[in-house]
Amino acid sequence: MCDGPRVDYFKPRAIPLSELEEVVLTIDEYEAVRLADFEKLYQEEAAMKMKISRQTFGNTIMSAHRKIADAIINAKALRIQGGFVKIKNRRNLK
Repeated sequence: MCDGPRVDYFKPRAIPLSELEEVVLTIDEYEAVRLADFEKLYQEEAAMKMKISRQTFGNTIMSAHRKIADAIINAKALRIQGGFVKIKNRRNLK
């Protein structure tokens, strides 16, 4: 269970929203990035916190990293929504 992101949308500066492609990062991918990259947990420990297998966690984090790289490298907007994580605090999420 995670608190969810404080904001759910990021876009490159100086590019109108109407001209941007969008990448969707699911909330479970967001949580995997938070646990592995921000909290610096090993995959096994992060998987236990998310109540998923280590292999599923590995697949989730790999997908998240690919999506984030796509958004940065190709100047796309990044929306965080959906997925299979229970959220304790739904602030700023639609």
